[in-house]
Formats: sequence, structure tokens, C-alpha cells
Amino acid sequence: MNHTNNHGKIRLWGEHASAVFSITLVLFVFGLLMFIEYHSYRTTHDMQERITFRVDLTPDITDSTAISLQEEISEYGYVKNVEYISKDEAAALFTEELNDDFIGFLGYNPLYPTLMVNFKTGIVPEHEKKVIDQFTSAVGQLPFVTGVVYQENVVNELNDVFYKISWFLIIFIMLLLFICVMLISNTIKITIYATQQTIQTMRLVGATNNFIARPFLWRSVLFGFLGGLFADILLAVAIYSFSSQFSLHILTKQFASVYGLMATAIPVVGIIISYFATLGSIHRYLRIKQE
Repeated sequence: MNHTNNHGKIRLWGEHASAVFSITLVLFVFGLLMFIEYHSYRTTHDMQERITFRVDLTPDITDSTAISLQEEISEYGYVKNVEYISKDEAAALFTEELNDDFIGFLGYNPLYPTLMVNFKTGIVPEHEKKVIDQFTSAVGQLPFVTGVVYQENVVNELNDVFYKISWFLIIFIMLLLFICVMLISNTIKITIYATQQTIQTMRLVGATNNFIARPFLWRSVLFGFLGGLFADILLAVAIYSFSSQFSLHILTKQFASVYGLMATAIPVVGIIISYFATLGSIHRYLRIKQE
């Protein structure tokens, strides 16, 4: 008899370890996907900032007028910086790049003065097209401006890539959470069946369904927390190893607050999923047995 009880306890502890292990693996992949999603979002926005809009000016514009236009465009809320390049500066840059005195060959400077504009990061991709249209329309109507030129194909491709990656990761995360719920539910069912004699005894002495369910729910909170904690440790090791292997600059103070938020969110998600998966399973079992 004692041997049977010990075997039952070992099996129960095995089921508990299996539940924590399952939660840990799913939350580890969940955290990894959050990490990738964040850095893909950050990279996209950094690339947004590097896209330069060239505002071509008329050749007869004076430096003072060009600087006034520079200051006016700088006041736009979505503009990060505006650099004025005069005809002479443009010629010097072009000569340096070509390593050839093209002005001496042509006899005049054919280049126009320009304003080089960069937007701030953080423009939501679906709003970016509207912002660009608003910018080109507003700047195109300014005096001494002949046109606005930018790499439209780069902007479109950047947004397409961002959307594809984002939707893929979101769908994958939802699938993982569903798998996690199913795994926990199945594990809880096995645990319930392993302790069904205890549950029946509690019923005989008048215990309510909520009273019977309470230990399972508290245990699920513990499992979710432990799974999240172990997932955080695995994720930290994986990110550190990945960063060291490929010499990536992703372990700086700049990202400390974001990583801290992720590390907190993972155990919270584990607790929530484990709790509600257990709640559904235990109440379904008790309702069936009551009928």
C-alpha cells in the first residue's frame, strides 16, 4: 500500500514537473518572439530616420532665404533635422565623390541648392504615407522650392517587410499561447484524475467546488510563475550567447527598461494562462462529476 502511495506521489510530482517544463518552453519561445518583434520594430524605425527627403531649391535663391526655409521646415512636428547644402557645397561634395573637377570642365556649376530632410523615428507605418504626402504637398507649395525627391520604393518595401514580419510574429505568438493553454489543460486533467479519490473524499464531507478547486488554482499560479522565471533565465542566456557570438550591440543600457518590462511580462503571462487553463479544466471536471 505504501509502495502504491509513493508511486502515486512520484507520478504526481512528475506531472507537476511536466507542467512547469511545458510552460517554460512555451514562454521561452514567446519571450524570444517578443524580443525579435521589438528589435524588428526598432530597426524599422531607425531605417525610417535614415531615409532622406531632398528638397530642391531654385538656383537663384539666396542663402538667407534658404536658411529661412530650413527653419520653417524644421518646425514641422515630424521632422528631425534639416540640412542646407548650397550650390558651392554641393559642387565640393560632388567633386570629392567623383575625384574630378567637373566645374572646370563644364565652365559653370549645374547643381542646385537643396535642403536634406530626415523624419523622426516613431511614425507608425500606416500613418507614414499620409505624413509623406502631407510633407511633399506642404513643402512643394513653398516659394523657391522646385520639388521633393525621395526613395519611394525603399519606403514601401520597408513598410511591407515590417508588416509581414509583424503579422507573422503575432500569429505565431497567438498559436503558441493556444498550444500553451492546451498543454496546461491536458496536464491539469491528468493531475485531477490522479487525485480524483481525494476530490471524491472532499465531496463526501461537503466541500464546495470552489473549495476543491482552490489548491489547483494556487498551484497553477505557482507553476505559471516558475515557468516564467525559468523562461526568463533561458532567454537571458540565449540573448547573451547570441549577442556575444555575433557581436551585436543589444545588451546596452538603452534597452534595459524594455528588457525589464519583457522579463516582468513573461511570468505574468505564464500566471494568467496557467490560472485560466486550470480554472476551465477543474470546473469542467467538477461539473461533469456533479451531474
